[in-house]
Amino acid sequence: MPSSGPAEPKRTTNQGDQPLTLDRLRQLVRQDWAGLPGKTLVVLSGGTEGNRYSPFSTYSRGRYAPIHGLTGTVYPLESELAEDCELRALFPQIPDNAVAALVLYPLD
Repeated sequence: MPSSGPAEPKRTTNQGDQPLTLDRLRQLVRQDWAGLPGKTLVVLSGGTEGNRYSPFSTYSRGRYAPIHGLTGTVYPLESELAEDCELRALFPQIPDNAVAALVLYPLD
């Protein structure tokens, strides 16, 4: 595991960080995500308690590695690390068990 802590992942903005509608979700699945491998893991930012809810707003692609059970950390893609020396300094080592992931973030 890397010794540095997780940084705020780079997020792809959907319509200015507004709640995402089903129409937009369908568009993302058909167009933006259509080329992703079928085994790409979908990771949600949040918990399982079910005591707070927020609309889905943004997403990013990255690599996910579990730390405790199914809770884990998202790491940058190799292409992002290759382009950004500051990002490489934040993530000097990516765990071997990190897998490709589509990460969904809530509005709040």
